[in-house]
Amino acid sequence: MKSFYYLFLFFSCYSFSQSYIEYHTGNTADLTVTPSSGVCLMGGASESDEAMVWFLNKANGGDVVVLRASGSDGYNNYFYTDLGVTINSVRTFVINTEAGATNAYVLDKIEKAEAIWFAGGDQYDYVSFFKDNAVEAALNNFINVKQGVIGGTSAGMAILGSSYFDAENGTVTNAQALSNPYHNRVSLGYNDFLNVPFLENVITDTHYDDPDRRSRHTVFLARFATDNNARSFGIACNEYTAVCIDNDGKSYVYGDYPNYEEHAFFLQTNCNLADYLPENCTTGNPLHWNKSGEAVKVYKVPGMTTGENYFDLSDWTSGSGGSWQNWYVNNGSFTTSASVNLDCSALSVFENELETIKLFPNPFNNTITIAQNKPIIKIECFDTLGRIIPLNSNEETINTNALASGIYFFKVSKEKSFRIFKMVKE
Repeated sequence: MKSFYYLFLFFSCYSFSQSYIEYHTGNTADLTVTPSSGVCLMGGASESDEAMVWFLNKANGGDVVVLRASGSDGYNNYFYTDLGVTINSVRTFVINTEAGATNAYVLDKIEKAEAIWFAGGDQYDYVSFFKDNAVEAALNNFINVKQGVIGGTSAGMAILGSSYFDAENGTVTNAQALSNPYHNRVSLGYNDFLNVPFLENVITDTHYDDPDRRSRHTVFLARFATDNNARSFGIACNEYTAVCIDNDGKSYVYGDYPNYEEHAFFLQTNCNLADYLPENCTTGNPLHWNKSGEAVKVYKVPGMTTGENYFDLSDWTSGSGGSWQNWYVNNGSFTTSASVNLDCSALSVFENELETIKLFPNPFNNTITIAQNKPIIKIECFDTLGRIIPLNSNEETINTNALASGIYFFKVSKEKSFRIFKMVKE
């Protein structure tokens, strides 16, 4: 009986009114350590061990939480023992309802984790269970305040861009998307869920071994650009490929190239075009986004077991080991061609301009002054739980009368770039 008791402590499975199931491996007591921030994006098949080692090392020996809407405990032993990285525990929650996701016990474990991993499945389950509730706040707090490492595969990767294909109406084929970019299956969310560093205005896609994914992904970017009147960006992976984004924006690509064609793809609307919007992106009509054959610029990077090849998301122009391509759509027909290195000097100029933006005083009382030499697109305020706080602001000041004393994070954005200011109200 005693041996059964200890086995139960080591590997246990709990259910809570059928709203979630828990699988636990490792130590039952939480270990408080300081993680390193980062993001790991996996293409959807079996994991790259090297990328998963990168992910677990970011946890600094702490606790890993796996969130999934189907399946069971497949990650527990893989993370805890198979990769040779010492961590305190792995706790998998199979979430069946929003009530399960927002259960106080689940929220507590998310808050105390050093690493969070989203499994595959149906991304609309994740959107339904985790968005616009306490889980969303807890996840954004984990990402932006605690600055833990987060990642996901397949559906789990799909939800990590600030904009995302939510699959509310099922998956969408390239033919459906190209023939009508507003087909009801092209269901997208924009900047209303997770706020992950370096993934602003980014839509991810997975399973890129299917070449059709490239064209539907291009449609996603066309829709974002049209609907938001802003440049759009994308990151995609072949099934056995991973992109690991460090806290400086460098995205290291893991895979088994040249043994296999394992690549990551970094997409962006052409920054050299004053008018980058699609020529025709309207309901019921084929997408036409040509721009002289240069509508979308793509950096294709082979994944190595060493992760030595990379792309830099801090400027979206520099990288190592990859090659540039042009992608475009001519009246519903998708085409690719070779290209040359992209020069987004205008974006680099803006990066410097962001460094000149100041918010003061800090600590503040009822007003924050904005010092800037160029207009900004948006200012957002978050509390320490990651919740968005409404602001009354203009180009020169932010009225903070309504804020209680405490710590706040102000996110200043323009196009793809942003800065976060940590400030204290007295």
